[in-house]
Amino acid sequence: MVQKIKKQWFLLSLVLVFAAVMFDTSNIMVKIGLALKENRGPEIMIFLVFIISGLLIEIDQIKVGIEDIKSIVLALVVIIIFAPMAAGLLCLLPLDTGVIIGLFIVSVMPTTLSSGIVMTGTAGGNMAHALVITILSNFIGIFSIPVILSIFLSFLDQQKELVIDRGAIIIKLILLVLFPLIIGIVAKAKIFKTGQLGKFKLQVLNQWMIIGIIFVSLSGVKQVILGNSISFFYILVLVSVFHLMLLGCSFLLVIIFGVEKGSYESIVFMGSQKTLAISAMIQVTYFSEFGTALLVCVLHHIVHLMMDGYLSTKMNHGLLMKNEE
Repeated sequence: MVQKIKKQWFLLSLVLVFAAVMFDTSNIMVKIGLALKENRGPEIMIFLVFIISGLLIEIDQIKVGIEDIKSIVLALVVIIIFAPMAAGLLCLLPLDTGVIIGLFIVSVMPTTLSSGIVMTGTAGGNMAHALVITILSNFIGIFSIPVILSIFLSFLDQQKELVIDRGAIIIKLILLVLFPLIIGIVAKAKIFKTGQLGKFKLQVLNQWMIIGIIFVSLSGVKQVILGNSISFFYILVLVSVFHLMLLGCSFLLVIIFGVEKGSYESIVFMGSQKTLAISAMIQVTYFSEFGTALLVCVLHHIVHLMMDGYLSTKMNHGLLMKNEE
């Protein structure tokens, strides 16, 4: 019953946040979101997410997560190889150039910094394993994004020299991921232990942080969404199909290679989710003339959060029901 309520309030919260921002004619919600963004709101929330994740991670999970090489490789295959292939297939459709560029940008992105780890934990998976995938995919992405995206763009006659600030991304990973995670792990080992009720409360708090990040993201792109209302629905369908393709590939690999419970969750969520921060930065820096490209990036981010938010709680609820039997 508790898990059912948890699933329902999370999905309801996502819908309410989207409606509150999109249908607020006074734009008060947008102003609040932009104020949070200007004052490091998303960074603070991500920082807190990883402190909480450190409190939730068991020490033995860290060793298992690092040693599970097979699952790490499978997740990276989905992120780096299958995602661009899926985008390439979809772009065979007669799509607008801006939409194609947006889909290409999304497909070459590494996994998210926060939501995938939270959802892996919610689904009953190894959060430490998800963390390893996060760090590796973002580090590899520093070098793979310019190469793969440049190849894609050559087919569109969009010859641009992409330069990624590698140092800035590495510093961001250290400050927003590793440092707060260590704080959480040390605090758990030295200060207090978390029981089942404590873990539940921390998971709920983490989900509130994710909702907060979505709120800030929506506030920043409301005008882009409303300004492309005609394109909105078909792009929504497109990114939904793209995300379902990634989820399908992830589950297929899990079945083929016989990945067990506790490991396959991170393959599913880390393999299919894409970071919005880097994709938005690339669109604004190199493709500002294609507004629909940003819309693709934003809508995929919202879609994967809503789809995977439901999927993670559903997977966890199914596990609890099985254990009760």
